[in-house]
Amino acid sequence: MTLLRERRPCLVLTGAGVSTESGIPDFRSPSGIWADFDPLEYATVDAFRADPVKVWRFYGPRFSMLIEAQPNPAHLALAELERIGLVETIVTQNIDLLHVRAGSRDVIEVHGSIRSATCPGCGRSYALPDLLRLLNGSPAPACPECGAVLKPDVVFFGELLPEDAIDRAFELARKAELLLAVGSTLEVYPVAALPLETLRAGGTLAIVNRGPTALDNRASVRIEGSAGPVLTEVAVRLGQAVSA
Repeated sequence: MTLLRERRPCLVLTGAGVSTESGIPDFRSPSGIWADFDPLEYATVDAFRADPVKVWRFYGPRFSMLIEAQPNPAHLALAELERIGLVETIVTQNIDLLHVRAGSRDVIEVHGSIRSATCPGCGRSYALPDLLRLLNGSPAPACPECGAVLKPDVVFFGELLPEDAIDRAFELARKAELLLAVGSTLEVYPVAALPLETLRAGGTLAIVNRGPTALDNRASVRIEGSAGPVLTEVAVRLGQAVSA
């Protein structure tokens, strides 16, 4: 908590460990989605191009789960820390929009999000409500204009990250006095390099995670635990301090 009060600006990096507390399964853990499904069949851009209907049969039920999920105490605590001026920006690897729905105003979605889909045929973009309408009762959402199967605006394996998002994330990481990594093993690059940028620029790294991360030995503070309870306590105590 002392770091959050004294080291500003603070950039927060969140991973799947934040969303799992909203009932969203992760992908890479031993019990995650890729333990039962081959990502080469369902999560690469080549797989989508080869058989987009097959990919949507896999993703369709998961889209419904993401839409029904609710922000958990970790999302709400981070939004509160932003509100009271202790967090500047959240960089998230998650695609579920839960940070935005929790009230966070400055969120960089480096892996894209479910908020929209794009037609690979004619380039038309569809917002989430339209995507859900097109997906309802269909194995895959087709573009009303040209009939091509829509691609969700999430980053598949084999695709580059959104250039504007990742460039801004790295710029903020270099300026951050504190990078707080929450719910990420810090193993997936290039996003896992963000804490290294902060450290190289003389900033500080703090980590909240269940289980080890690749950068535990570089962190000034390392808290083992679930994001929700840890961040809620931090937000409550710091909120009281700010209002005192």
